[in-house]
Amino acid sequence: MTAVEPATQTATLSPILKQATPVIVDHALGSWIHGTDGNAYLDFTTGIGVTSTGHCHPRVVAAAQEQCTKIIHAQYTTVMHPPLLELTAKLGGVLPAGLDSVFYANSGSEAVEAAIRLARMATERPNIVVFQGGFHGRTVAAASLTTAGTRFSAGFSPLMGGVHMAPFPYAFRYGWDTDTAVDFALAELDYLLTSRVAPNDTAAFLIEPVLGDGGYLPAPPRFLAGLRERADRHGILLILDEVQAGFGRTGRFWGHQHTDGLIPDIIITAKGLASGFPISAMAAPTALMSKAWPGSQGGTYGGNAVAAAAAIATLDVIAEENLVENAAVRGEQLLVGIREVTTGFDAVGDVRGIGLMIGIEFVTGEGATRRPDADTALAVQRATTAHGLLTLTCGPAGNVVRLIPALTVTADEISLGIERFGVALRSVLGG
Repeated sequence: MTAVEPATQTATLSPILKQATPVIVDHALGSWIHGTDGNAYLDFTTGIGVTSTGHCHPRVVAAAQEQCTKIIHAQYTTVMHPPLLELTAKLGGVLPAGLDSVFYANSGSEAVEAAIRLARMATERPNIVVFQGGFHGRTVAAASLTTAGTRFSAGFSPLMGGVHMAPFPYAFRYGWDTDTAVDFALAELDYLLTSRVAPNDTAAFLIEPVLGDGGYLPAPPRFLAGLRERADRHGILLILDEVQAGFGRTGRFWGHQHTDGLIPDIIITAKGLASGFPISAMAAPTALMSKAWPGSQGGTYGGNAVAAAAAIATLDVIAEENLVENAAVRGEQLLVGIREVTTGFDAVGDVRGIGLMIGIEFVTGEGATRRPDADTALAVQRATTAHGLLTLTCGPAGNVVRLIPALTVTADEISLGIERFGVALRSVLGG
Protein backbone atom coordinates (compact mmCIF):
# COMPACT_ATOMS: atom_id res chain seq x y z
CA MET A 1 0.00 0.00 0.00
CA THR A 2 1.29 3.40 -0.96
CA ALA A 3 1.61 5.86 1.92
CA VAL A 4 -0.75 8.82 1.80
CA GLU A 5 1.14 11.97 0.94
CA PRO A 6 0.67 14.82 3.41
CA ALA A 7 -1.61 17.63 2.20
CA THR A 8 0.23 20.55 0.67
CA GLN A 9 -2.77 22.61 -0.43
CA THR A 10 -3.65 25.75 1.51
CA ALA A 11 -7.32 26.73 1.58
CA THR A 12 -8.52 30.32 1.48
CA LEU A 13 -11.85 32.03 1.85
CA SER A 14 -13.93 32.50 -1.29
CA PRO A 15 -12.66 35.50 -3.28
CA ILE A 16 -16.25 36.68 -3.57
CA LEU A 17 -16.39 37.39 0.17
CA LYS A 18 -15.32 40.99 0.64
CA GLN A 19 -14.81 42.60 4.04
CA ALA A 20 -16.30 46.04 4.54
CA THR A 21 -13.32 46.93 6.75
CA PRO A 22 -9.73 45.64 7.02
CA VAL A 23 -10.15 44.93 10.74
CA ILE A 24 -9.19 41.53 12.16
CA VAL A 25 -10.68 41.13 15.64
CA ASP A 26 -8.57 40.17 18.61
CA HIS A 27 -11.35 40.66 21.17
CA ALA A 28 -14.44 42.79 21.70
CA LEU A 29 -16.57 44.06 24.56
CA GLY A 30 -19.68 46.22 24.56
CA SER A 31 -19.48 48.77 21.74
CA TRP A 32 -15.77 48.22 21.13
CA ILE A 33 -13.80 45.93 18.83
CA HIS A 34 -10.09 45.60 19.50
CA GLY A 35 -8.16 44.67 16.40
CA THR A 36 -5.00 42.63 16.03
CA ASP A 37 -3.46 45.90 14.82
CA GLY A 38 -3.66 47.18 18.40
CA ASN A 39 -6.38 49.73 17.63
CA ALA A 40 -9.77 50.03 19.31
CA TYR A 41 -12.77 50.64 17.04
CA LEU A 42 -16.17 51.98 18.06
CA ASP A 43 -18.49 49.44 16.45
CA PHE A 44 -21.58 50.92 14.81
CA THR A 45 -22.13 47.74 12.75
CA THR A 46 -22.82 45.18 15.51
CA GLY A 47 -22.49 42.28 13.09
CA ILE A 48 -25.22 43.89 10.93
CA GLY A 49 -27.53 44.45 13.89
CA VAL A 50 -26.85 41.12 15.59
CA THR A 51 -24.96 41.86 18.82
CA SER A 52 -27.92 43.64 20.35
CA THR A 53 -26.59 43.58 23.93
CA GLY A 54 -23.11 44.55 22.78
CA HIS A 55 -20.14 42.29 22.26
CA CYS A 56 -19.70 39.54 24.85
CA HIS A 57 -22.22 40.80 27.38
CA PRO A 58 -21.20 39.01 30.61
CA ARG A 59 -24.67 37.57 31.23
CA VAL A 60 -24.98 36.21 27.70
CA VAL A 61 -21.49 34.73 27.89
CA ALA A 62 -22.24 33.11 31.25
CA ALA A 63 -25.52 31.62 30.00
CA ALA A 64 -23.82 30.10 26.96
CA GLN A 65 -20.91 28.77 29.02
CA GLU A 66 -23.22 27.14 31.55
CA GLN A 67 -25.34 25.53 28.83
CA CYS A 68 -22.24 24.13 27.13
CA THR A 69 -21.59 22.06 30.25
CA LYS A 70 -25.05 20.46 30.00
CA ILE A 71 -25.80 19.82 26.34
CA ILE A 72 -24.73 21.71 23.22
CA HIS A 73 -26.93 20.19 20.55
CA ALA A 74 -30.26 18.51 21.26
CA GLN A 75 -32.19 18.20 18.00
CA TYR A 76 -35.57 19.57 19.00
CA THR A 77 -37.78 17.22 17.02
CA THR A 78 -35.89 14.30 18.56
CA VAL A 79 -35.48 15.35 22.20
CA MET A 80 -36.57 18.57 23.88
CA HIS A 81 -34.34 20.74 26.06
CA PRO A 82 -35.31 23.23 28.81
CA PRO A 83 -33.74 26.36 27.24
CA LEU A 84 -36.07 26.16 24.25
CA LEU A 85 -39.11 25.74 26.46
CA GLU A 86 -38.06 28.67 28.64
CA LEU A 87 -37.26 30.84 25.62
CA THR A 88 -40.66 30.13 24.11
CA ALA A 89 -42.38 31.08 27.36
CA LYS A 90 -40.40 34.33 27.58
CA LEU A 91 -41.13 35.20 23.95
CA GLY A 92 -44.81 34.89 24.77
CA GLY A 93 -44.41 38.00 26.90
CA VAL A 94 -43.09 40.16 24.05
CA LEU A 95 -44.74 38.73 20.92
CA PRO A 96 -47.73 40.60 19.46
CA ALA A 97 -51.10 39.65 20.94
CA GLY A 98 -52.38 36.32 19.67
CA LEU A 99 -49.12 35.16 18.12
CA ASP A 100 -48.63 32.32 20.57
CA SER A 101 -47.01 29.56 18.49
CA VAL A 102 -43.31 29.61 17.55
CA PHE A 103 -41.13 27.74 15.05
CA TYR A 104 -37.34 28.01 15.36
CA ALA A 105 -34.64 27.90 12.70
CA ASN A 106 -31.06 29.16 12.36
CA SER A 107 -31.21 32.21 10.11
CA GLY A 108 -33.53 34.93 8.97
CA SER A 109 -33.73 33.39 5.50
CA GLU A 110 -34.98 30.10 6.92
CA ALA A 111 -37.58 31.83 9.07
CA VAL A 112 -38.75 33.85 6.04
CA GLU A 113 -39.14 30.68 3.99
CA ALA A 114 -41.03 29.01 6.83
CA ALA A 115 -43.41 31.97 6.94
CA ILE A 116 -44.03 31.85 3.19
CA ARG A 117 -44.58 28.11 3.31
CA LEU A 118 -47.07 28.50 6.15
CA ALA A 119 -48.92 31.32 4.39
CA ARG A 120 -49.33 29.36 1.19
CA MET A 121 -50.43 26.21 3.00
CA ALA A 122 -52.85 28.03 5.29
CA THR A 123 -54.54 30.10 2.58
CA GLU A 124 -54.16 27.62 -0.31
CA ARG A 125 -53.14 30.63 -2.40
CA PRO A 126 -49.91 30.89 -4.44
CA ASN A 127 -48.93 34.56 -4.61
CA ILE A 128 -46.82 36.72 -2.32
CA VAL A 129 -46.65 40.52 -2.63
CA VAL A 130 -43.37 42.12 -1.52
CA PHE A 131 -42.34 45.76 -1.53
CA GLN A 132 -39.58 47.49 -3.44
CA GLY A 133 -36.35 47.66 -1.47
CA GLY A 134 -37.12 44.78 0.87
CA PHE A 135 -34.41 42.33 1.93
CA HIS A 136 -35.51 38.89 3.07
CA GLY A 137 -32.46 36.67 2.59
CA ARG A 138 -30.09 34.96 0.18
CA THR A 139 -31.45 31.41 -0.18
CA VAL A 140 -33.33 30.82 -3.42
CA ALA A 141 -36.84 31.46 -2.09
CA ALA A 142 -35.76 34.32 0.19
CA ALA A 143 -33.75 35.91 -2.62
CA SER A 144 -36.81 35.63 -4.86
CA LEU A 145 -38.61 37.82 -2.33
CA THR A 146 -35.74 40.33 -2.09
CA THR A 147 -35.73 43.58 -4.07
CA ALA A 148 -33.00 45.48 -2.20
CA GLY A 149 -30.53 44.99 -5.06
CA THR A 150 -29.98 42.73 -8.04
CA ARG A 151 -26.82 41.30 -6.45
CA PHE A 152 -28.99 39.17 -4.18
CA SER A 153 -30.95 37.44 -6.93
CA ALA A 154 -29.00 37.68 -10.20
CA GLY A 155 -27.18 34.80 -11.83
CA PHE A 156 -29.09 31.76 -10.61
CA SER A 157 -32.49 31.97 -12.29
CA PRO A 158 -35.15 30.71 -12.44
CA LEU A 159 -36.25 32.15 -9.13
CA MET A 160 -39.30 31.07 -7.15
CA GLY A 161 -42.53 31.94 -8.91
CA GLY A 162 -45.58 33.67 -7.50
CA VAL A 163 -43.72 36.74 -6.21
CA HIS A 164 -45.00 40.20 -7.16
CA MET A 165 -43.60 43.59 -6.19
CA ALA A 166 -45.40 46.78 -5.19
CA PRO A 167 -43.83 50.21 -4.53
CA PHE A 168 -42.55 51.21 -1.10
CA PRO A 169 -43.30 54.83 -0.08
CA TYR A 170 -39.71 56.03 -0.51
CA ALA A 171 -40.48 59.74 -0.25
CA PHE A 172 -36.91 61.01 -0.73
CA ARG A 173 -36.39 58.98 -3.91
CA TYR A 174 -39.60 60.29 -5.45
CA GLY A 175 -38.99 63.85 -4.29
CA TRP A 176 -42.34 63.93 -2.47
CA ASP A 177 -43.58 64.45 1.06
CA THR A 178 -44.41 61.33 3.07
CA ASP A 179 -48.18 61.55 2.67
CA THR A 180 -47.92 61.82 -1.12
CA ALA A 181 -45.58 58.82 -1.22
CA VAL A 182 -47.95 56.77 0.96
CA ASP A 183 -50.96 57.67 -1.19
CA PHE A 184 -49.04 56.67 -4.31
CA ALA A 185 -47.79 53.36 -2.88
CA LEU A 186 -51.22 52.30 -1.61
CA ALA A 187 -52.86 53.26 -4.90
CA GLU A 188 -50.27 51.24 -6.83
CA LEU A 189 -50.86 48.26 -4.54
CA ASP A 190 -54.58 48.49 -5.24
CA TYR A 191 -53.81 48.67 -8.95
CA LEU A 192 -51.58 45.59 -8.72
CA LEU A 193 -54.39 43.69 -7.01
CA THR A 194 -56.74 44.78 -9.79
CA SER A 195 -54.50 44.32 -12.79
CA ARG A 196 -52.08 41.50 -12.06
CA VAL A 197 -52.45 39.66 -8.73
CA ALA A 198 -56.01 38.71 -7.84
CA PRO A 199 -56.62 39.09 -4.11
CA ASN A 200 -58.15 35.61 -3.87
CA ASP A 201 -54.91 34.24 -5.34
CA THR A 202 -52.74 36.18 -2.87
CA ALA A 203 -51.50 34.46 0.28
CA ALA A 204 -49.59 37.28 1.95
CA PHE A 205 -48.06 40.72 2.00
CA LEU A 206 -44.44 40.54 3.22
CA ILE A 207 -42.69 43.70 4.41
CA GLU A 208 -39.94 44.96 6.72
CA PRO A 209 -41.24 47.71 9.07
CA VAL A 210 -37.88 49.39 8.45
CA LEU A 211 -36.11 48.52 5.21
CA GLY A 212 -32.65 47.17 6.05
CA ASP A 213 -30.39 46.57 3.06
CA GLY A 214 -32.89 48.62 1.06
CA GLY A 215 -31.64 51.84 2.66
CA TYR A 216 -32.72 52.14 6.32
CA LEU A 217 -36.16 53.49 5.48
CA PRO A 218 -38.87 53.36 8.15
CA ALA A 219 -42.26 52.39 6.74
CA PRO A 220 -44.70 55.23 7.46
CA PRO A 221 -47.36 54.14 9.98
CA ARG A 222 -50.21 55.03 7.64
CA PHE A 223 -48.74 52.75 4.98
CA LEU A 224 -48.51 49.77 7.34
CA ALA A 225 -52.05 50.49 8.55
CA GLY A 226 -53.16 50.54 4.91
CA LEU A 227 -51.60 47.13 4.34
CA ARG A 228 -53.39 45.75 7.41
CA GLU A 229 -56.72 47.10 6.19
CA ARG A 230 -56.29 45.61 2.71
CA ALA A 231 -55.11 42.30 4.12
CA ASP A 232 -58.20 42.07 6.29
CA ARG A 233 -60.50 43.07 3.44
CA HIS A 234 -59.15 40.42 1.07
CA GLY A 235 -58.29 37.59 3.47
CA ILE A 236 -54.57 38.09 2.88
CA LEU A 237 -52.01 37.42 5.62
CA LEU A 238 -49.72 40.26 6.75
CA ILE A 239 -46.17 39.00 7.41
CA LEU A 240 -43.75 41.37 9.13
CA ASP A 241 -40.04 40.65 8.67
CA GLU A 242 -38.59 41.96 11.94
CA VAL A 243 -35.22 40.26 11.44
CA GLN A 244 -33.32 43.55 11.63
CA ALA A 245 -35.84 45.98 13.15
CA GLY A 246 -37.01 43.79 16.02
CA PHE A 247 -35.74 43.24 19.56
CA GLY A 248 -35.62 46.88 20.55
CA ARG A 249 -33.58 48.33 17.73
CA THR A 250 -36.12 50.99 16.74
CA GLY A 251 -36.87 52.19 20.26
CA ARG A 252 -39.91 49.92 20.52
CA PHE A 253 -39.56 46.19 21.05
CA TRP A 254 -40.84 45.55 17.51
CA GLY A 255 -40.41 47.94 14.62
CA HIS A 256 -44.09 47.73 13.68
CA GLN A 257 -45.15 49.01 17.11
CA HIS A 258 -44.62 52.58 15.88
CA THR A 259 -47.93 51.98 14.07
CA ASP A 260 -50.59 52.07 16.79
CA GLY A 261 -52.71 48.95 17.05
CA LEU A 262 -50.99 47.06 14.24
CA ILE A 263 -50.94 43.27 14.74
CA PRO A 264 -49.36 41.05 12.08
CA ASP A 265 -50.56 37.55 11.23
CA ILE A 266 -46.99 36.22 11.17
CA ILE A 267 -43.80 37.75 12.55
CA ILE A 268 -40.20 36.81 11.78
CA THR A 269 -37.22 37.52 14.04
CA ALA A 270 -33.50 36.66 14.09
CA LYS A 271 -30.36 38.87 14.32
CA GLY A 272 -30.66 40.52 17.77
CA LEU A 273 -32.53 37.56 19.28
CA ALA A 274 -29.47 35.90 20.85
CA SER A 275 -26.75 38.58 20.80
CA GLY A 276 -24.68 36.78 18.18
CA PHE A 277 -25.68 33.13 18.44
CA PRO A 278 -27.45 31.78 15.33
CA ILE A 279 -31.16 31.34 16.01
CA SER A 280 -34.29 32.66 14.32
CA ALA A 281 -38.00 32.33 14.93
CA MET A 282 -41.31 32.60 13.14
CA ALA A 283 -44.43 33.15 15.23
CA ALA A 284 -48.14 32.98 14.40
CA PRO A 285 -51.42 32.23 16.17
CA THR A 286 -51.75 28.54 17.01
CA ALA A 287 -54.81 28.21 14.78
CA LEU A 288 -52.82 29.53 11.82
CA MET A 289 -49.64 27.58 12.62
CA SER A 290 -51.70 24.39 12.82
CA LYS A 291 -52.52 24.74 9.12
CA ALA A 292 -48.92 23.95 8.17
CA TRP A 293 -48.66 20.49 6.66
CA PRO A 294 -47.12 17.72 8.77
CA GLY A 295 -43.37 17.52 8.15
CA SER A 296 -43.18 21.03 6.67
CA GLN A 297 -41.30 22.42 9.69
CA GLY A 298 -38.01 21.15 11.04
CA GLY A 299 -34.24 21.40 10.67
CA THR A 300 -31.14 19.86 12.16
CA TYR A 301 -29.83 22.86 14.09
CA GLY A 302 -33.03 24.82 14.69
CA GLY A 303 -33.53 25.94 18.29
CA ASN A 304 -29.99 25.01 19.35
CA ALA A 305 -29.67 24.69 23.13
CA VAL A 306 -26.73 27.09 23.52
CA ALA A 307 -28.32 29.67 21.22
CA ALA A 308 -31.60 29.36 23.13
CA ALA A 309 -29.80 29.93 26.44
CA ALA A 310 -28.13 33.02 24.97
CA ALA A 311 -31.52 34.26 23.74
CA ILE A 312 -33.03 33.90 27.22
CA ALA A 313 -30.17 35.94 28.66
CA THR A 314 -30.59 38.51 25.89
CA LEU A 315 -34.27 38.97 26.72
CA ASP A 316 -33.45 39.34 30.40
CA VAL A 317 -30.72 41.93 29.71
CA ILE A 318 -32.96 43.93 27.37
CA ALA A 319 -35.69 44.08 30.02
CA GLU A 320 -33.58 44.62 33.12
CA GLU A 321 -31.21 47.18 31.59
CA ASN A 322 -34.06 49.09 29.86
CA LEU A 323 -32.39 48.72 26.49
CA VAL A 324 -35.50 49.43 24.43
CA GLU A 325 -35.80 52.81 26.14
CA ASN A 326 -32.06 53.35 25.73
CA ALA A 327 -32.34 52.67 22.00
CA ALA A 328 -35.05 55.33 21.69
CA VAL A 329 -33.10 57.99 23.59
CA ARG A 330 -29.68 57.24 22.14
CA GLY A 331 -31.21 56.89 18.68
CA GLU A 332 -32.67 60.40 18.87
CA GLN A 333 -29.29 61.70 20.06
CA LEU A 334 -27.59 59.99 17.11
CA LEU A 335 -30.09 61.22 14.53
CA VAL A 336 -29.90 64.83 15.72
CA GLY A 337 -26.10 64.72 15.92
CA ILE A 338 -25.61 63.22 12.47
CA ARG A 339 -27.95 65.78 10.97
CA GLU A 340 -25.88 68.52 12.56
CA VAL A 341 -22.50 67.29 11.29
CA THR A 342 -23.86 66.69 7.76
CA THR A 343 -25.53 70.09 7.42
CA GLY A 344 -24.11 72.10 4.52
CA PHE A 345 -22.83 69.12 2.51
CA ASP A 346 -24.67 68.92 -0.81
CA ALA A 347 -23.60 65.30 -1.21
CA VAL A 348 -25.75 64.33 1.78
CA GLY A 349 -29.26 64.07 0.39
CA ASP A 350 -31.07 62.61 3.38
CA VAL A 351 -30.45 61.61 6.99
CA ARG A 352 -33.17 59.37 8.37
CA GLY A 353 -33.90 56.56 10.74
CA ILE A 354 -35.66 55.44 13.84
CA GLY A 355 -34.06 54.29 17.07
CA LEU A 356 -30.62 52.85 16.47
CA MET A 357 -31.12 52.42 12.71
CA ILE A 358 -29.75 55.54 11.04
CA GLY A 359 -29.09 55.95 7.31
CA ILE A 360 -27.18 58.73 5.52
CA GLU A 361 -27.95 58.83 1.80
CA PHE A 362 -25.38 60.30 -0.59
CA VAL A 363 -26.39 61.83 -3.91
CA THR A 364 -24.98 63.86 -6.75
CA GLY A 365 -26.80 66.49 -8.78
CA GLU A 366 -30.05 68.26 -7.99
CA GLY A 367 -33.73 67.90 -8.81
CA ALA A 368 -34.41 65.77 -11.87
CA THR A 369 -30.68 65.15 -12.35
CA ARG A 370 -30.13 63.85 -8.81
CA ARG A 371 -28.54 60.39 -8.75
CA PRO A 372 -27.30 57.99 -6.07
CA ASP A 373 -23.62 58.53 -5.23
CA ALA A 374 -22.21 55.17 -4.19
CA ASP A 375 -18.59 56.30 -4.62
CA THR A 376 -18.89 58.99 -1.98
CA ALA A 377 -20.80 56.69 0.38
CA LEU A 378 -18.04 54.09 0.10
CA ALA A 379 -15.33 56.69 0.59
CA VAL A 380 -17.03 57.97 3.74
CA GLN A 381 -17.54 54.44 5.06
CA ARG A 382 -13.85 53.67 4.57
CA ALA A 383 -12.88 56.97 6.14
CA THR A 384 -14.91 56.22 9.25
CA THR A 385 -12.87 53.04 9.72
CA ALA A 386 -9.66 55.03 9.39
CA HIS A 387 -10.95 57.33 12.15
CA GLY A 388 -11.89 54.49 14.50
CA LEU A 389 -15.61 54.11 13.74
CA LEU A 390 -16.95 51.00 12.00
CA THR A 391 -19.91 51.57 9.66
CA LEU A 392 -21.52 49.84 6.67
CA THR A 393 -23.18 50.81 3.40
CA CYS A 394 -26.55 49.68 2.09
CA GLY A 395 -29.27 50.62 -0.40
CA PRO A 396 -29.90 49.16 -3.88
CA ALA A 397 -27.24 51.52 -5.29
CA GLY A 398 -24.93 51.21 -2.28
CA ASN A 399 -25.17 54.95 -1.60
CA VAL A 400 -26.38 54.84 2.02
CA VAL A 401 -24.07 54.66 5.04
CA ARG A 402 -25.83 52.95 7.93
CA LEU A 403 -25.17 53.22 11.63
CA ILE A 404 -26.21 50.30 13.87
CA PRO A 405 -24.91 50.71 17.43
CA ALA A 406 -25.57 48.14 20.13
CA LEU A 407 -28.65 48.70 22.29
CA THR A 408 -26.25 49.14 25.23
CA VAL A 409 -24.50 52.12 23.64
CA THR A 410 -23.90 55.04 26.00
CA ALA A 411 -24.41 58.77 25.51
CA ASP A 412 -20.64 59.30 25.47
CA GLU A 413 -20.17 56.61 22.83
CA ILE A 414 -22.89 58.17 20.66
CA SER A 415 -21.19 61.56 21.00
CA LEU A 416 -17.86 60.04 20.05
CA GLY A 417 -19.42 58.27 17.08
CA ILE A 418 -20.97 61.51 15.84
CA GLU A 419 -17.63 63.27 16.21
CA ARG A 420 -15.73 60.56 14.34
CA PHE A 421 -18.34 60.45 11.59
CA GLY A 422 -18.04 64.21 11.14
CA VAL A 423 -14.27 64.02 10.92
CA ALA A 424 -14.49 61.23 8.36
CA LEU A 425 -17.07 63.13 6.32
CA ARG A 426 -14.93 66.25 6.21
CA SER A 427 -11.86 64.21 5.25
CA VAL A 428 -13.73 63.06 2.15
CA LEU A 429 -15.78 66.15 1.25
CA GLY A 430 -13.65 68.94 2.72
CA GLY A 431 -14.97 71.73 4.92
